[in-house]
Amino acid sequence: MLQRIQTVWIFLAVLGAVFLFITAQDFSLFEGTSFISIICAVLVLCGLLSIFSYKNRKRQILLNTISIFINALLLGLLAYWLLSLSGGIHFPEKGIEPIFPLISIISLFIANVFIRKDDRLVKSVDRLR
Repeated sequence: MLQRIQTVWIFLAVLGAVFLFITAQDFSLFEGTSFISIICAVLVLCGLLSIFSYKNRKRQILLNTISIFINALLLGLLAYWLLSLSGGIHFPEKGIEPIFPLISIISLFIANVFIRKDDRLVKSVDRLR
């Protein structure tokens, strides 16, 4: 069902990937490639697959865990990129790009908590039958 609370959290993670795509257009770790665009597209696709696989809770947890891992790697890459820029690290001057993967990681973790809670509820109801 799409009206569950974990859908809202997963959608918030998808919005974090979209906002990262919009704000991180100047990200250039590897010359000539739009590395950030590919990662953001994978994160959006993974999030939408997770939203629409609401009948299979194990797949949802797996997709969310994969997204958490990708976001953690992306957070590390963005922190490395910000530290390698000249002039030290000053967030108002250089951007807020690492905030979006952090928001996505937190929201996906909370979504996994609610998915596991639903799974326990369904299993307990099945035991009563």
